Amino acid sequence: MALEGLPSDSRPREKLLQRGPSALSDAELLALLLRTGTAGKNVLLLAQELVDGFGGVAGLLHSGADELGRVKGLGPAKRAELLAVVELARRALAQEIRQKPLFDSPQAVAHYLQLHFGHKPHEVFAVLFLDSQHRLLALEELFRGTLAQTSVYPREVVLRALHHHAAAVVLAHNHPSGTAEPSRADEMLTQTLKSALSLVDVRVLDHFVVTASACRSMAELGLV
Repeated sequence: MALEGLPSDSRPREKLLQRGPSALSDAELLALLLRTGTAGKNVLLLAQELVDGFGGVAGLLHSGADELGRVKGLGPAKRAELLAVVELARRALAQEIRQKPLFDSPQAVAHYLQLHFGHKPHEVFAVLFLDSQHRLLALEELFRGTLAQTSVYPREVVLRALHHHAAAVVLAHNHPSGTAEPSRADEMLTQTLKSALSLVDVRVLDHFVVTASACRSMAELGLV
């Protein structure tokens, strides 16, 4: 059943226009994107099943094309729309943190990093390259690993910093385990990269540990 087939007081579109988007549940907002359900399942039920099946709307929107493609009822058009929403959110956050110093919007930085790799099943090590005013020049995923570890090569980080003419960097990596607390290995890696980058006069400002639900600053913990 499509949205038009639902009772008027159950239609997410009308509810949104009358009461604002914050009045809608995750499933109702998702139903607006999906527009139609499947045989024997209205769009609101399909949306709720998707939210539940992916552990919340964040898990759904962080899913890749392959994961979405395995869901019955999500054809190419619906998958493309969901992926487009994620990319729009990512670009909006990138624009915000490019227009002013990175740490003027710490929450935007956290959301930006979580959108990029908070839900990845393997470890990813990324670097945010900053100019002299600490505005974002680029974000690059430099290394990928297993659930247990990522091999990070300081020489490659230094070369990419020189390529971007960066004055400073912010390091970031995810913990697929879901624990946002930095490990001793994270602390040692941070100090190694600080030493390597200091040789080319590039400062390490922070190192974020990212999970699907949290983003922890090692600088705030006094570890940078």
